[in-house]
Amino acid sequence: MVEAGTHSEREPIQHAGGEQGELFPDASLPDELVGYRGPAACQIAGITYRQLDYWARTKLVAPSIRTAHGSGSQRLYSFKDILSLKVVKQLLDAGVSLQNIRVAIDYLRLRGVGDLAKVTLVSDGTTVYECTSPEEIVDLLQGGQGVFGIAVKGAMREISGTIHEFPAERADGGEIELIEPDELTQRRNARRTG
Repeated sequence: MVEAGTHSEREPIQHAGGEQGELFPDASLPDELVGYRGPAACQIAGITYRQLDYWARTKLVAPSIRTAHGSGSQRLYSFKDILSLKVVKQLLDAGVSLQNIRVAIDYLRLRGVGDLAKVTLVSDGTTVYECTSPEEIVDLLQGGQGVFGIAVKGAMREISGTIHEFPAERADGGEIELIEPDELTQRRNARRTG
């Protein structure tokens, strides 16, 4: 269990940069050159464009595929970037300070997608704890510390279920191979158009 705070009984989350690593859990999803523009990232993560812009400028969650360079250029966000945006939003909604969110997000950047699927973030509104097993969650709750939890795998599933509804773009300008939507996505699209 790792903490994004200063509680002396737990090891604090380390500050560090890092590569995005494996962006998508399987080959049916786009590679590291494929991303989503700001407006799509906002809709997928459930945030405003103002939040997205501020978080990019302050490097809380910056686009890993392509940053904006002057007027008219477009940021391009990876799957993992959008997942980070969603986690930030959920932590803010729980009342966690931006300083503690920044520490937690810096730590999550170091993890591969496979590792992220095993993480549950638990917060008491002040401190963010990373739990990677049910026992750690129980220990934290028994200590009276955790009141809000984010299962990163659940956020990943939610994003994966909606991301295919938005136009993707390749950073190198190449063609995007269209992937046939799964049955659930086809049903959602049918409901929207019907």
